[in-house]
Amino acid sequence: MTKRLSHGMGLDPVEPDWPALTAAEVRPLLADFPAAGDEAHLTWHSPRPFSAAALVESASGTLFVKRHSPRVRTAAWLAEEHAFLDHLARRGASVAQVLRDRQGRSAIERDGWTYEVHEKAQGLDLYRDTLSWTPFQHNAHAFAAGAALAKLHRAAEGFDAPSRTAGVLLSNLKLFGAPDPLAAIEATFEQAPALAEYLQARPWKETLSELHLPLQRELLPYLQRQPALWTHNDWHASNLLWSEDGPQAQVVSMLDFGLSDRSFALFDLATAIERNLVPWLELDQGRAAIADLDALDALLQGYASVRPPSRDDLLALAALLPLVHADFALSEVIYFHGILGSAESASLAYDNYLIGHTRWFLEAEGQRLLKHLRQLAARVN
Repeated sequence: MTKRLSHGMGLDPVEPDWPALTAAEVRPLLADFPAAGDEAHLTWHSPRPFSAAALVESASGTLFVKRHSPRVRTAAWLAEEHAFLDHLARRGASVAQVLRDRQGRSAIERDGWTYEVHEKAQGLDLYRDTLSWTPFQHNAHAFAAGAALAKLHRAAEGFDAPSRTAGVLLSNLKLFGAPDPLAAIEATFEQAPALAEYLQARPWKETLSELHLPLQRELLPYLQRQPALWTHNDWHASNLLWSEDGPQAQVVSMLDFGLSDRSFALFDLATAIERNLVPWLELDQGRAAIADLDALDALLQGYASVRPPSRDDLLALAALLPLVHADFALSEVIYFHGILGSAESASLAYDNYLIGHTRWFLEAEGQRLLKHLRQLAARVN
């Protein structure tokens, strides 16, 4: 039997956090879905972390089944995500349909787990085996991804649900977007004791005050001008399916809204830049992380072909990028320290991700990227 490995926090594959899905558990699950039937042949297991997922051949075709720990996602927490997907589908966005069981539920709790079932999305999975923070294969892909993100933002308009209630693994800017981020972080400790426990052993207030808060003060005026919008928040090439294998490929479908939440459009665009255009894994290996400014231009040009950013938008992006990851990094600390009990991964989330990525933006290569954005802004009327 081939040993299954998962994507980790670095370049090397790791033991998966969660046991793989099996046909024995998927068959009775699908039996409750009228559109699926009780046949289940698992053809591929996702290497992505945070959950267990697989493609499953059923009587009605190929399905995507995902299983979560209820400490990460309850049925109620997943239903909030699925409501967003339903809205996007009604607005014409190319997202996979979420299936309902005989009781009308899109998220099912059984045997100590939480499950969701989707139709297989259309398109080629050109980046199936790539890690997050790996670049686009072509600048044309960056352009197509930018245009698709702008179309998603158009489709998201009118979805006015409140922010998600899950306590872990959401991407937003609630903490570092608050007037006093340190107080906002402390206010979460009662609901997130794992974060309080982890931070108490570190000089976190001093570190954030020195590194993050000066940047946050520059960002805050821009945040006050951003209209709220539900966003994807994990926009990278491996969460997109494509029309063909080559530089002419277009985005056909959008996947994995697991980190989606109520934020604002520029947060999503900044996340797309951070996820795709800086080779962070090179930085984690002690090598230089050289930002791809040509791909950045292509991504922004694609986005502008649908929703042209203003001068103020581009300046806001430059102010936002050094902090766009920060809330999610703390959420990962909760996950790794409080749920998995992994000291190594929690340290990577705090030291490499929360601290290291912000520090990179203050150094020469990060400043080159931010200067480029400000130069683009200066050319906009």
